[in-house]
Amino acid sequence: MASLKSLRTKIDQVDESLLRLLNARGRLVKDIGNLKKKSGQPIFMPGREHDLMARLKRKNIGPLSNDAVSQVFHEVVHACRSLQKDFRIAFFGPEGTFTHQAALKGFGKGAKLIPCRSIPDVFSEVERDHADYGVVPIENSTEGIVNHTLDMFVESSLSICAEIQLPIHHYLLGRHGDYKAGRVTTLLSHYQALAQCTDWISTHTSSSWKYRECASTADAAKEASKTPHAAAIASDLAGELYGLDMLEPRIEDSKNNFTRFYVIGKSEPALTGHDKTSIMFSIKDRVGALADILAPFKRYRLNMTKIESRPTRQKAWEYVFFVDFLGHRSEKRVQNALRLLERSCAFLKVLGSYPRTES
Repeated sequence: MASLKSLRTKIDQVDESLLRLLNARGRLVKDIGNLKKKSGQPIFMPGREHDLMARLKRKNIGPLSNDAVSQVFHEVVHACRSLQKDFRIAFFGPEGTFTHQAALKGFGKGAKLIPCRSIPDVFSEVERDHADYGVVPIENSTEGIVNHTLDMFVESSLSICAEIQLPIHHYLLGRHGDYKAGRVTTLLSHYQALAQCTDWISTHTSSSWKYRECASTADAAKEASKTPHAAAIASDLAGELYGLDMLEPRIEDSKNNFTRFYVIGKSEPALTGHDKTSIMFSIKDRVGALADILAPFKRYRLNMTKIESRPTRQKAWEYVFFVDFLGHRSEKRVQNALRLLERSCAFLKVLGSYPRTES
């Protein structure tokens, strides 16, 4: 017992040292914030946070895992950043959606998070300076691209400032009593969540269940909390927010289920050395036009990571292409490639260069 008391005394001393160091870090961050305001530099610098986490992981000797270190220091970074500025972050969906979780991951609990009913509303909040940044979904690893987000970039002047990657885990939520007694009659969720849990649904639910689509997984959880004999597929956070029991954990078909989100804003981060650039363009209607737009990427050795096409809605069978590639628009080879690409395009627009997330 004497040894236990001695160890706890040492832990108390370490905790007090940590507290002093955290406040010392906070004072330094406030000084940096004042310098940034004077020089007009943005407070939010995702590249700096990426470099910090990578450096700490390299120096970590345990026993804490790299994931644990990342979680702790993300909270430290968010808390210190809030000393520089009270961020207002618009996000798609009510509280409890995966976009809400992405906003928390990117900006922490200290930011003022503003839920929006639609993706256009998120863009509008940022464009009208009602929010500093917005968070919107762009792509799921199993269900593909979010077309509503791509379509907004056609007219919007906002830039992509960062990307956030979030593992997606779906939970069956409801009331234990109903579920154990076989009294569940209705399953609620967003259409993408239903699609991502097809295998589980087909093998674990009754043929008598009715399926109802909702605007979001969080809306499904909220409705299930008020509907007798209903269950919802949503996040564990939605279950906590709306007082539902966790009936079945992680029922998604793919265990490698991720969604990528964009942080959108009016400023673009500087070159970090591990960047991605997103562009959109339409091509001139002629033979070989599509082949020509691929040539600049090969010539300047730019790794294209995604290409999508969307109808322009202005003329039948006319398309806009969206491309992601590795590199920053300030790099010479990227500038050369874009100049060469522009010759084959009816129009070309750079949507942003930003630090890429780790896979």
